[in-house]
Amino acid sequence: MKVTMVIPTYWGRAEGWRVGDAIYDHPTPLSSEGTLRRAIESMKILNDRDFRLVVIAVATADEIESRVEKKVRSIVGDAAAAVGVDALVFGGSQLRRIHEILAADGKTGLAELLSLRGYSNVRNLCLFIPHVLGSNVAVFIDDDEVFEDPDFMTKAKEFIGRSVGGTPVHAVAGYYLQPDGDYHIKKPFRPWMKYWDQYERMNEAFDRIIGRPPRLKETPFVFGGNMVVHRNLWRVVPFDPHVPRGEDIDFLINARMFGFRFFLDNELRIKHLPPPKPYPMWLQLRLDIFRFVYERAKIESQRDVEGMTKVRPEDFDPYPGCFLKADLDEKIERACKLLAEEYRAQGDLKGAEEALRNITLAKTEAVPKFNPFQRLCELQKEWRELMAYAEKREVSSSITEVVEA
Repeated sequence: MKVTMVIPTYWGRAEGWRVGDAIYDHPTPLSSEGTLRRAIESMKILNDRDFRLVVIAVATADEIESRVEKKVRSIVGDAAAAVGVDALVFGGSQLRRIHEILAADGKTGLAELLSLRGYSNVRNLCLFIPHVLGSNVAVFIDDDEVFEDPDFMTKAKEFIGRSVGGTPVHAVAGYYLQPDGDYHIKKPFRPWMKYWDQYERMNEAFDRIIGRPPRLKETPFVFGGNMVVHRNLWRVVPFDPHVPRGEDIDFLINARMFGFRFFLDNELRIKHLPPPKPYPMWLQLRLDIFRFVYERAKIESQRDVEGMTKVRPEDFDPYPGCFLKADLDEKIERACKLLAEEYRAQGDLKGAEEALRNITLAKTEAVPKFNPFQRLCELQKEWRELMAYAEKREVSSSITEVVEA
């Protein structure tokens, strides 16, 4: 079994975020060392290091791309050598060369599927690179995590590609341990959370799936930073670039539509130590609103397609299913009004204005101006074409040379 571990790492300007920059949860400022070195150095605990490590260097803006790539290469080179893992870095310079290869072969349209901007596009590179490297399995890890289980990789490989109870296992989700060692999300309750009960529903789902036997069970949620994907799945299903965040669970929904099931292994855990998010709550909430409105529309716009499975919001209960139903609009309106009141009480009139603006945006800009299910079907056909194209010997050889450069 040939395995590639992929870690995307997000970097921003030393002076902070600017309008027009890509939005990620907590990009590392170029003036900082960040968490990437810590993640790689924690691999020394692993009993099984028979994998190739690929670190994808992502910049929030084009003008800092070369500096980000240089810094990431320096960190990875030192840390991977100390741990003894075979590692390479993929950045903007390599992506441009791959685009050139595709364009020279008249495949400019397929090149558009490969991008370093946006969570879903980066995740698609997390699939594409193991694909061209000839791997059978990709293990997704984030740079704000540390390994604490020496048998993590043994467990990651244990079920993937096998049949369990007569069902092929092409995707396995692990889970996060919070800084206190528990899997529950602990956030101080605020009145607007009565209606936007995201953390409560997430913890309910975690208790149902993580906290109970058996060890391996089908799951409605997945953590993008602890996920194992088999080649048979990624050759068929891509991440949807139209999702602004939560691309991991959206990928699970897409996989279900194309007949693949995600299973959670309640022994596959990793410690999650994220830095604070630098964005105000109204913006974090806005991104989630856009995500859920889009995913609900994708589910509602399904039609009968041969070889595909229709899914329902209830299939993903209690989370994210509770945000994919008809009462989503009511949840948005009530939560945002209470959040606006909280901002007013703090004297933050701008925050209050933006919180209320979320209600309008949920009914206008957040609503896709196209049929999201049809667009997914079109995307999936293009993705399968890209996968098949990249498997051609001469193409695979050329792209692999770029990736390994």
